[in-house]
Amino acid sequence: MDRNMQHMGDILKAAMDARADMPRIPPEPPKAVCPVCHGAGYLRYDVPADDPRFSELIMCECTRAELEAKRRQQLEKRSLLVGDLETKTFESWNRKFPEGKAPKDSADAAFRIARMYAEDPHTVDKPWLFLFGSQGTGKTHLAAAVAHKRIALGQPAIFMNVPDLLMHLRRAFSPTSDVTHDDLFESLRTTPMLILDDIGRQLETKWAQEKMYQLINHRYNLRLPTVITMNEDAEEIDPVIWSRINDIRLTIRCDVFGDDQRTSTKQPVKAPRPQQRRKVRDEYRV
Repeated sequence: MDRNMQHMGDILKAAMDARADMPRIPPEPPKAVCPVCHGAGYLRYDVPADDPRFSELIMCECTRAELEAKRRQQLEKRSLLVGDLETKTFESWNRKFPEGKAPKDSADAAFRIARMYAEDPHTVDKPWLFLFGSQGTGKTHLAAAVAHKRIALGQPAIFMNVPDLLMHLRRAFSPTSDVTHDDLFESLRTTPMLILDDIGRQLETKWAQEKMYQLINHRYNLRLPTVITMNEDAEEIDPVIWSRINDIRLTIRCDVFGDDQRTSTKQPVKAPRPQQRRKVRDEYRV
């Protein structure tokens, strides 16, 4: 036998020895089995064969909980609450006035109203929430918190930064886009809860004003729950849009003024912006 050749038994023994030296992977723990349906996921009525319910299946609570968890994951993915927005909840809010009454135009006062609104968007029969004020006071945090709360309650909510929204609408015109412009815009117009953050930015073009008017006006006419944030120093928007956002019959308005939480900069307290008096352009006249 060639000295360079090994006996097959020696080769197998070496392979088994090497395998024995490898770290063992612990087996996966057995999955918990529902004690009610024993893993079937559904139950049957315990009735005689001639009962109409004999062949009817009942969804077990374990299946219902699993489906609800998957639905919530889908809602969170669709909500566009990504990055830093994932942590913007009511629980993570740092209250400046944990006890006692917060000033009317403070962030804590807006927090109280936003949390009530999130529980029921039709509070006082006003399905819109408008957070207006100085920059860095937490308006975006509160708007995102509303979205998180609605999703936790099993309700869909879409959070959109307005400049990003306009960018996505422009890109949807491209033939390489995964979604058409019409489909994207229709989903925003009809979603049960829409959060528009930082409105007033990048609305200087006729196209941007028109898109925002179409979106706002549709949701205004159908009284669809909508949350809007706007900085006091934002570019002026069309007075027709402004009048709808500030309709006291539809909107709960919170004026939020205070220090910039990002920089600890003192912000001057300004009077709430009055109704704009610019001439309404013909294409928006109603």
